[in-house]
Amino acid sequence: MVFGLSARLLVMTVAFVMLSEVLIYVPSIANFRKTYLAERIAAAQLATLALEATPDFMVGEELNIALLRHAETHAVILHRPGRLRVMLVTETPPEPDLTVDLRQATATQLVADAMATLFQRSNRVLRVLGDSTLDFGVVVETHIDEEPMRVAMQDYSERILGLSIVISLITATLVFLSLQWLTVRPMRRLIDSIAAFREAPEDARRVLRPGRRTDEIGVAQRELANMQEALRSALAQQARLAALGSAVTKINHDLSNILSTVRLLSDRLADSTDPNVKKLAPNLLGAVDRAVALCGQTLDFARDQPPQPKMRRFALRPLIDDVGQVVALLTANRAQWQNIVHRDVEVEADAEQLFRVLVNLGRNAAEAGASNVQVRTRLIPGRLVVEVRDDGPGVPAKARNKLFQPFAGSARPGGTGLGLAIARDLMRAHGGDIELAESSSSGTVFHLALPVDEAA
Repeated sequence: MVFGLSARLLVMTVAFVMLSEVLIYVPSIANFRKTYLAERIAAAQLATLALEATPDFMVGEELNIALLRHAETHAVILHRPGRLRVMLVTETPPEPDLTVDLRQATATQLVADAMATLFQRSNRVLRVLGDSTLDFGVVVETHIDEEPMRVAMQDYSERILGLSIVISLITATLVFLSLQWLTVRPMRRLIDSIAAFREAPEDARRVLRPGRRTDEIGVAQRELANMQEALRSALAQQARLAALGSAVTKINHDLSNILSTVRLLSDRLADSTDPNVKKLAPNLLGAVDRAVALCGQTLDFARDQPPQPKMRRFALRPLIDDVGQVVALLTANRAQWQNIVHRDVEVEADAEQLFRVLVNLGRNAAEAGASNVQVRTRLIPGRLVVEVRDDGPGVPAKARNKLFQPFAGSARPGGTGLGLAIARDLMRAHGGDIELAESSSSGTVFHLALPVDEAA
């Protein structure tokens, strides 16, 4: 890809190296200018040695011109404390345009002066002052043209630019190849694996085979491989469950019809005058009722989604009373039903679905061995909590983690676990939820949370 990760890394590397070179160049060019001026100071003092060799500190005109030309200056002056100044000067020296004192120059000033020199378009005469490297306490003054220094600085800048480009290209190439080998190629492999797995997630050959790398790329490869394998297994399981669910739905439909016929025949047996038949008829009727209920729960759960609740506002206490009566009939009055809900409490819900949820909880409590079931409510911000509390033996520890999972969360022998799974689906369809709040040997508490309009 032209604008892929590799190309971006290459461009960014070149850009960052060039930026680094610019940050290095600025103090370098300032130091180059300072060194250039220091060399002119040194050359100017060397030119004055010929004067000091003469008795009167004077040389001929031709030698004077030669010394000045060699020092590339218009004038040289040595400032000695309390002594005669030694001078070399042209016949008509130009007036200086700017004084540069190297003894007092700061780093900031040197950088600013270097930039000014680079962008100067006309020649200026500089009066340069600096300490002598030969005599302590002597100040050397030289008058030079700025143009040769600017040309030298520009030549130095061009060499720095060329070197920077070469360094940046070499560095970028090395970084590019390293990242291409260490990062980009493995990332492309990950991308190709994801794309291939997306096309056929059930195919085990599409699962990535991770390498032996121990860095972040290696971790990503192993995690992707684990995720793909887990997803492939989950999809295979879902496919099997879908096929099984379809078969179970068909079987349940036929079984329900058969059980309906058995129920009619059982009702006739209940009218028999034979004492043995009368004794066994209730057990038979109970077994048939449980089988019918199991078929109904399985069919309900096999639906793609629970039926949409038909919301209406109603008083909750009468519904709780009706639930208690039904639970008593279903469980032969095994548990005492206590309705502690205030008469003014109203909810907005599907009464039939909420009825099913509460009947399920009440019947579970009675069949688990509870002798007393209490229902009460309390209001928390944005929620009305319906609390169903019993004094049964509690939910077994091994069943708590899977309490709301179908066919896995039953708390009693012979149960399917569908009741609580369906109850959770129904509560969540209302925008609420159901949870196991407490469970111990002294009893169990379930909370049903329903959303409420606090402004109502």
